[in-house]
Amino acid sequence: MAEQTASTKKVKFIITRQDSPESAPYAEEFELPYRPGMNVISALMEIQRNPQNAKGEKVAPVCWESNCLEEVCGACSMVINGKPRQACAALVDKLEQPIRVQPMRTFPVVRDLVIDRSRMFNALKRVKAWIPIDGTYDLGPGPRMAEKKRQWAYELSKCMTCGVCLEACPNVNDKSDFIGPAAISQVRLFNAHPTGEMNADERLDALMDDGGIEGCGNSQNCVRSCPKGIPLTTSIAEINKQTTKHLFKKWLSV
Repeated sequence: MAEQTASTKKVKFIITRQDSPESAPYAEEFELPYRPGMNVISALMEIQRNPQNAKGEKVAPVCWESNCLEEVCGACSMVINGKPRQACAALVDKLEQPIRVQPMRTFPVVRDLVIDRSRMFNALKRVKAWIPIDGTYDLGPGPRMAEKKRQWAYELSKCMTCGVCLEACPNVNDKSDFIGPAAISQVRLFNAHPTGEMNADERLDALMDDGGIEGCGNSQNCVRSCPKGIPLTTSIAEINKQTTKHLFKKWLSV
């Protein structure tokens, strides 16, 4: 049999779909003409332009989220061939076929591949993952960070709230209120900032409440799955040390 040419080659996708948050998920197959350099997002765009499944039936276009298309915004997180990752960085040429695409199940499914990541954003609010320097006047230049500290802090700042680490973590599920590795790492980042450290005790207190850092089971799935290579387990170990010191200080002050 003659080998398929680029013009006749097909790419098969099996996409897990869900019509509403309450409805049951189901799988639907799609076949697309192959193009060199395709990624999963470009394939989803092709399906959106021509929403026809492998049986030739017209169907509703597949819903998903994306924005930057260069692995910066974190919006296009989904499970591709069993691995949570960014769809924009998933090249068809490097994926085993049929390519199986599913929503991340750590978060509630809104429709098809669209998920509600409120759990992660609420966790960031809980630990005050920001620098509170708002004012009605020019506050002047901020304090300088030592270069050595700035270098590792910059690595933590690469977090794009994609949710992949939460999907990979076995301790983040609907039976647990564990805050997750992303928020813990952000506590380390903001507690290291010369201005952010003034709220360090509040952040550590938040992590010492139910669902905080004690929920980590040290599976280390988070650091292996992070698309930005953030040293999440190093942050968790450091925050473990900080919360322990903070606890002893509170005991001694009573």
